[in-house]
Amino acid sequence: MVNCEDVIRFLDTYLNIAQITDASRNGLQVSGTPRVGKIVFGVSASLELFRKARVAGADLVVVHHGLLWGQEQPITGMFRERIAFLLKNDLNLAGYHLPLDMHPVVGHNACLMRALQAQRTQPFGTYHGEQIGFCGHITPATLQEVAATLEAFCGAKAQVLEYGPKRVETVGIVSGGAYSMLPQAISEKLDLYVTGALDEPAQEWCREGKINCIALGHYNSEKPGVLALMDLVSKRFDVQTEFIDIPNPL
Repeated sequence: MVNCEDVIRFLDTYLNIAQITDASRNGLQVSGTPRVGKIVFGVSASLELFRKARVAGADLVVVHHGLLWGQEQPITGMFRERIAFLLKNDLNLAGYHLPLDMHPVVGHNACLMRALQAQRTQPFGTYHGEQIGFCGHITPATLQEVAATLEAFCGAKAQVLEYGPKRVETVGIVSGGAYSMLPQAISEKLDLYVTGALDEPAQEWCREGKINCIALGHYNSEKPGVLALMDLVSKRFDVQTEFIDIPNPL
């Protein structure tokens, strides 16, 4: 077992949370037992995840989407039930939002770029003053080939908008609900934009901007960074780790 505060200190430092402006309250959000023998990793804080973490024997739950988003709110309803479950079972909860999107090694977007074996990568996708994604070059491939690679990597069925070049060579990636960054990809004259979730304007942006788009689902596009972070922690600390999937096609 290890001290929970040692794990949190490592994650806070490694993900550089002090230097990143974010709506999420990154780091430890709910304090539980001070000693940790098992850490469960998941994409989003939910009662279902917490229940499964408890059954799995977890002492700490680490997620991408936490419970605290930079504003006070009444501790009622679903919010109260989630916090009450954590406190009753002495479970620690930590969340890492933008720091896990944008990290150049374990971030979702960096992982997705590596899955495509991208070269000459650089930061891309400005969100509230932070560049949280990456763009780069891949070996020229059809849109269907790229989609198949990403579907296999994320375990997801992709939504594909084919309005750009038949052969894809330049790619920009911002995971999650980042459809609104499509115009940035168009401005960069990229062949393909990859994200998680789309909304209604995306199709005509793609048609008019002559760009392809692949959407993997918000949840599924943000599993890669959580899995990479788990692998890092398992090598750094003498603890058990487990990823708990709460399947979500959205």
